Amino acid sequence: MGTSSGRRVGRPRATQRPESGLEPRAELLRAAAELFTTRGYAATTTRAVAERAGMRQASMYHYVSGKEELLAELLESTVAPSLACARELLADDARPAGDRLWELCRTDVELLCAGPYNLGGLYLLPEVRAERFAGFHAVRAELKDAYRQLIAATAAGAVLAKSELELRTDLVFGLIEGVILVHRSEPDRTASEFARATADAALRITGI
Repeated sequence: MGTSSGRRVGRPRATQRPESGLEPRAELLRAAAELFTTRGYAATTTRAVAERAGMRQASMYHYVSGKEELLAELLESTVAPSLACARELLADDARPAGDRLWELCRTDVELLCAGPYNLGGLYLLPEVRAERFAGFHAVRAELKDAYRQLIAATAAGAVLAKSELELRTDLVFGLIEGVILVHRSEPDRTASEFARATADAALRITGI
């Protein structure tokens, strides 16, 4: 529904904020990302998220069911694009596995470092162990398995015992997810610079 001036008629905002160009749900996700990573998830109320997004708390429930839905979507946003990339790289078996592993590492780190907030830090929340976040855990597990498959397909990985392969996968995956903490401490370095250096380090861990 609209007006003669072309403005959309909708639920009233609680406060006037500069136009971001984002849809209300996207505004809520951005507000939640900021508050969850600066104030903490438990300390952030739905009212605070709504107000930060410039809307009333009651209006917020028109777009999301609550904090858990926002957290689940934020978590999945950190892994879903990398998983899509990993699936393409796994299918592209004409390229050397080491090259594909390097590309996945670089892409994954760039994704984690690209946003303004450290969403990777949300992985450590005790609330994330709940069944509500099973979707995130399933996507993350598939992404980790893609790393394992690419490591196993390299010449160095092919000769590893199963337990050693699992260890190398854990180390590489931990390096990728942990690099965000290093990047936050050195914000002047570009995400692409960090991504390339991390991908190089990951290949050294695998023995390539």
